[in-house]
Amino acid sequence: MSVLWEAGDTGGDEAERLVSSALTEDDLEVDRSLRPRTLDEYLGQTRVKENLGVLVEAARGRDEPLDHILFSGPPGLGKTTLAQVVSNELGVKLRTTSGPAIERAGDLAAILTNLDERDVLFIDEIHRLNRAVEEVLYPAMEDYMLDIVIGKGPAARSIRLELPRFTLIGATTRTGLLTGPLRDRFGMAFRLDYYAPDELEAIVERSARILGVEIDGEGAAEIARRSRGTPRLANRLLKRVRDFAQVRHEGAIDEDIAAEALAFFEVDHLGLDTMDNRILVTLAQTFSGRPVGLNTLASAVGEESDTLQDVYEPYLLQLGLIVRTPKGRQATERAYEHLGVTPPPATPSQSGLF
Repeated sequence: MSVLWEAGDTGGDEAERLVSSALTEDDLEVDRSLRPRTLDEYLGQTRVKENLGVLVEAARGRDEPLDHILFSGPPGLGKTTLAQVVSNELGVKLRTTSGPAIERAGDLAAILTNLDERDVLFIDEIHRLNRAVEEVLYPAMEDYMLDIVIGKGPAARSIRLELPRFTLIGATTRTGLLTGPLRDRFGMAFRLDYYAPDELEAIVERSARILGVEIDGEGAAEIARRSRGTPRLANRLLKRVRDFAQVRHEGAIDEDIAAEALAFFEVDHLGLDTMDNRILVTLAQTFSGRPVGLNTLASAVGEESDTLQDVYEPYLLQLGLIVRTPKGRQATERAYEHLGVTPPPATPSQSGLF
């Protein structure tokens, strides 16, 4: 479920995959070791943590299952980790799956009937559930009941099975793709926002202690500044900087070594990697600042349109480097400043951009 990468030519390939949503086995193992297990260990998302703390304590006090929860936000912000933290705080088991993995209603039925009382079921990418599976999920969420159709044709009959009281935690990067009936069945919905540099610095320092990496505050801050507001990427960059420091230096990390390592892996001072800058160059120079549709842009940079929209675009939008217009994506004046190129003459439709 669910999150990176030659000297020389390899630097580009490696950096390009830094923000990929796919995890290698090594990355998964390290991610597991770095994940906090309690709300007190979880850094950042303060308001979400406070709300969850109240909800968890109330549910424990009444010996009831926690209400269903929906986490939304860009990849890498800790939705899966929060689900694990919630189950740990409740003292129950966490069952994990994803929307694409549940292909048939029977798959969901098998998962639900194997839950124990007050267990937490975590469904990542819940917006990718198909409609037939959703229909089975509705009574399970509302009444802890499972409707099963036995037989076919005129002889078909429906039976209703009682389920243990459980908590469903859904995670999505695309809230707009959730159907209304499903979204309305969550008792609480939390949106996770990008992390501030000081929060990421604390995360880098904590991860460095767990990994046994010697790093000073300035080195941690340098990694945090280039982590795109995302803890998952901060941990990955820490691993890469650790490797670089081990091979090229004495192993300890300070600000200069962190900056040298990140430059080697082609992650610039804004946290942009090869693909980010390729997107900006394509918008600013290849298409001369004209609006570009998502599919056209994806073809031009050689990336899937969904990956552009979910992985790269949110951060570029947040930095104000691109904008969405009715006609497509456009580079902003700040993008031209970042690339060090002169913007084309403004047209009436671009007057708000340049």
